[in-house]
Amino acid sequence: MAHNIHTQALALAALLTLGGCSSIAQSTNNLSDERLKSEAAGALGLQPSQLTLLNRRTEGTNTFYAVKGQDGKEYSCTLNGGNLLSFGMTNPPSCNRKSG
Repeated sequence: MAHNIHTQALALAALLTLGGCSSIAQSTNNLSDERLKSEAAGALGLQPSQLTLLNRRTEGTNTFYAVKGQDGKEYSCTLNGGNLLSFGMTNPPSCNRKSG
């Protein structure tokens, strides 16, 4: 187990020397569209099946995305993590209703 962690740490250190943290986080983002909908649904008190993913973009360690509920309400969400630098872990998303 300790050998595995040491190997992962060395691999991460090597990647960090090859490029900037932000580009590594972005290129190793492993968040699926379904995961984004599921995370937003949890934050909004809805079921993932009640949401449609409208768009997404990743910048550094953050994924910015918009979802639309079956009631027509749209939300902008930000999710931090889900990449090599965070070992795939995420923080709960922040979702705000779009005005309009």
